[in-house]
Amino acid sequence: MDTLDGTEWDVVISGTGLPQSLLALSLSRSGKKIIHVDQNNYYGGADAALSLQDAEAWVRIVNEHNDTLDQSQTSEEAGTSCNAQPAIFQNATIIKPTKEPDSAVHGAPISELGFSRAYSLALSPQLIYTRSILLPTLVSSKVYRQLEFLAVGSWWLYDSEKSNDSAATSLTKDKTSGRLKKIPGGREDVFADKSIDLKSKRNLMKFLRLAADVDAQQPVLQEWGHRAFEDFLTAQFSLSLELQSALHALTLSLQSPTITKTSYALPRITRHLSSIGVFGPGFGSVVPKWGGMAEIAQVACRAGAVGGSIYVLGKAVDDVHNKPQALSEVTKPKLTVGLQGGDTVTCEWIASSSHDIPAQFNVPADQQSSSYISRSITVASSSLSELFPLTVDGAPPPAGAVVVFPVGSIRNGTSPPVYLIIHSSDTGECPTGQCVIYATTLESGSSGFELLDLAIQKFFMTFEDRERPSTLWRLQYSQHQPRQEHESESNVDINDGVISFAESGTDLAFDDSILATVREVWTKISDGTEGFMQFEDRELGAYDDEDV
Repeated sequence: MDTLDGTEWDVVISGTGLPQSLLALSLSRSGKKIIHVDQNNYYGGADAALSLQDAEAWVRIVNEHNDTLDQSQTSEEAGTSCNAQPAIFQNATIIKPTKEPDSAVHGAPISELGFSRAYSLALSPQLIYTRSILLPTLVSSKVYRQLEFLAVGSWWLYDSEKSNDSAATSLTKDKTSGRLKKIPGGREDVFADKSIDLKSKRNLMKFLRLAADVDAQQPVLQEWGHRAFEDFLTAQFSLSLELQSALHALTLSLQSPTITKTSYALPRITRHLSSIGVFGPGFGSVVPKWGGMAEIAQVACRAGAVGGSIYVLGKAVDDVHNKPQALSEVTKPKLTVGLQGGDTVTCEWIASSSHDIPAQFNVPADQQSSSYISRSITVASSSLSELFPLTVDGAPPPAGAVVVFPVGSIRNGTSPPVYLIIHSSDTGECPTGQCVIYATTLESGSSGFELLDLAIQKFFMTFEDRERPSTLWRLQYSQHQPRQEHESESNVDINDGVISFAESGTDLAFDDSILATVREVWTKISDGTEGFMQFEDRELGAYDDEDV
């Protein structure tokens, strides 16, 4: 297409984040005329996966954008800046160790940083539980053939006490450091764990029976739902703090157990336990190969392109307003959309995230959250193969592991939990002999980055000197945490043809409400109620790269 100026479309989609990309997939067989633009030069939005070179450019863009945003918000001539969305990311920095890796000192083989494209690092890594409705939706929409999922195996809890046992559930061999203890994944693991006394095993099994019975949870949640999870476990099950920390880890809550509500924690533990064994023994969650959720976004966009959508990267939406219509015209919304570079198109619908649409469509600043969490991505010099054991006979080789530092295990006091989601090179995110560590904590600012750094240092110290990894490369950044609303509320605003998806949260597992929101928008645009993401196979070769 030579020019976009003056063209008419049924739908303009702005941004290639996961909600917009899934919407593009859902509309790919609708016959709608769709143009899909993104202000970035890459797919995925906040869920993007970056090479090392891409990460360098991303850091510059993030920091330049924040400088511009700060200036606009303090300027008296800012106009609509009062509705400007808080930046998704800020305080981005790349850290490259200048000294020789510690592994060289201990005599282990030196692993060097590979070439840029050998890495595909996810900005917002997430687990996908096998009970998630996303997986059968990817199957019914027929895009699953372009995706590959890998198992997340063991979950580990960091114990700051010095290692003094050789139990099978403990990974650590260095007796001078803290240790990693395997979190039980079910009844068999509980009874096999020699570090849990008999009375505690009985109490823990009583809780696990409750977690497996959704009907039995209803009266419990009515009484305890608004109260702290820690109080619930203490009063109802008399569980030790160590066992409470293990259960809290399964919720993936960034809050401490004293703040995490039982109504939040209990359903998420149920999700975790009920997902184990759905697609095979020994695991309950998966990660997409080649870049996490960004891979799903890109495959969804590819399906949209095969269905006839036009894609233009590096093209932002600058302006949206209603097009005047004669009284005799149809009453469907008719919008004029100004694109970066001066092109103007018309459409009936525009669907966007709150960060990919002009500021006048955003919620007022006083209704926006100003909270940020801290994140880092570390390329480690070791494969850390001991983190990825086969959990049971017949289980697939895991490519992911989760290490959780409970409250107070890193610094004295009440510092929040730290989660390390660790991906092996089997994910395609790094070269063989290395792994990628995604670290997240609720604590923000410089103290949050310090907490993440301390967690990774303590994690490395759990390995013997000759096996101890070191940091080859690290990206640290803050990510905006949207204001938490009631789960029953809609995550999308639809007004006169303008559809604005709410900013995605910072959950460490995929939130099924995203797909429910996409279905709500699909229903509105397509006037359909049946057949959401239910597609027949295309002819062989329809997904060849040359067709995209």
